[in-house]
Formats: sequence, C-alpha cells, structure tokens
Amino acid sequence: MCKLKLTVMSVTTDLTPPSARSLPDLRSVLTLLKPITWFPPMWAYLCGALSAGVAPAGNWALLIVGVVLAGPVVCGMSQAANDWCDRHVDAINEPDRPIPSGRIPGRWGLWIAMAMSIFAAALGLTLGPWGFGATLVAIAAAWAYSAEPVRLKKSGWWGPGLVGLSYETLPWFTGAAVLAAGAPGWPVIIVAVLYGLGAHGIMTLNDFKALEGDRKMGVNSLPVTLGPERAAKLACIVMAVPQIVVFALLYFVWDRPWHGLVIAISLIAQFYAMQVLLRDPKAKAPWYNGVGVVLYVSGMMVTAFAVRTLEVWP
Repeated sequence: MCKLKLTVMSVTTDLTPPSARSLPDLRSVLTLLKPITWFPPMWAYLCGALSAGVAPAGNWALLIVGVVLAGPVVCGMSQAANDWCDRHVDAINEPDRPIPSGRIPGRWGLWIAMAMSIFAAALGLTLGPWGFGATLVAIAAAWAYSAEPVRLKKSGWWGPGLVGLSYETLPWFTGAAVLAAGAPGWPVIIVAVLYGLGAHGIMTLNDFKALEGDRKMGVNSLPVTLGPERAAKLACIVMAVPQIVVFALLYFVWDRPWHGLVIAISLIAQFYAMQVLLRDPKAKAPWYNGVGVVLYVSGMMVTAFAVRTLEVWP
C-alpha cells in the first residue's frame, strides 16, 4: 500500500517551480509537444499507406487524418506525458523546458497529456477498427514508456525498443492496414518491424543529450550503463543490421534489385557518417541525427515503393 501511494504521488505531484502564471500560453504548449519529434511517425504512416499498394484516390481523408493522428496528436501526447513524468530529470538536463521552468504551471502538463490521450482515441475511431486498435496500443505504449510503475524508459534496452516500434513499426502497419482495410501482407509487416528495430539505435543516440540527468535520476540508458563509446558502437550495429536484411530481401528474395541497390548506397553513406560519430559520440550524436537518420528514413520510403507491388499476401 505504501509503495502504491508513493507511485501515485510520483506521477501526480507537482514539483515545478512556483509561477505567477495560472494558465500555460500556446507557445509553451507547442514547445511541450515537441513538433520536431512528430516527423518519424508521420513519415512511417505515409510509408505504410504507400506500401499497401492502394491508390490514394478516395482515401485522402484516411491518409490526412492518419498522418495528423500519428504526429501532432499521438506523438505530441507522448511528448507531453514524457515531459510530465520526466520533470525531475529535465530540471537537471533542460531546466528551461516548459514544466521545470514553470511556463507550464501546476499540473497542466499532466492534464494536457491526459486530454490528448482521450482525443487521440476519439480520432482513432474515425480510421476504423485497425486504426482505433493501433491508436489504443500507441497510447498505452506512450504511458508505459514514461510513467511509473512501468516506466520502461529506465531501461536502455526496453525503452528505446518500445519507442522504435511505436515510432516506425506501429504507424507503418497502421497506414497499410487503414488504406487496405485489412491486415497488411507479410512483406509489409516484415519491413515495418525491421525498421522499427533499427530505430532502437536512433533512440539510443537521442539519450546522449540526457546523460548527466539520467545518471543522477537512475535512468539506465545505454550511454549510462555502457558508456558513450560502447553505446554508440552498439547503436550503429542496431541501425545497420535491419537495413542489411532489407537489402538482402529486396535484392535476393523479392526481385527488387534496383530498390535494393539504393538501400545499399544509403547504407554505405551511413557507414561513413558512423565513422564520424564514433570519433566523439557525445558531441557528434546530434550531427548524426541530422545526417544518418535522414538516410535511414529515406530508405524506408524506397522500401515502401518496392513492396507495394509484391504479390505475397497472407
């Protein structure tokens, strides 16, 4: 009972600095929702919709609503939930963030995250059973990642894995399922899972910016547990291996050699970028996220084009 009470208090207690402001301003709310993070799930949903092999004519509403749901709504909600549950860590790493700085006063961070969770579920209903079910999974994953007592963010293995699957695999699968009005084919599922697994490495690189606060607050990210150098090497391997598998499938199994060659060229460019990253992982992680990750997500779209015409279905 005592443990449960402490858990509830850790989620709901407001520990932000006192502020004269009683309501958050729109700019602070937008900062809380981190628009820069919306791109990966929006892109993955588009990849999924394309990979379904269904003409967009007559499906534009499903496409637009799905992109908005994946990005501003669900991803934005996950960022609000993470910032609320991470306010103690952000007070060390990023004290100017909206919650620790007091620009989002009181418990408004929690209320925004909860309201957006409800709105996300309602919007997901408009995408049919596949879209609604996927939305509920995404909401559950967002809270499981950030909130006690689960808080998978504490694990450098489970946390990035969950985010990678939520940012890439789930929206890819959802986009394909919603557009096709049914379960996607196995090639679509396979590549969606592979790119989601590879995103584990991208999420690990994102953890470098929170290294100091994570150490102090007991968040066992891979940069904390393995050290920056070993964590960066592992992240590179995790990002590269799924793409090598995608190349092999396209070139040798699915008879899409030109698409496979594009993936191979992208991988070679990433290997050069990885060499730069490994010289100084902590300093170069943000640079790699602006170079290597662009190559990674470009390969996702190339792969979506490749599998959309495959006639291998469940």
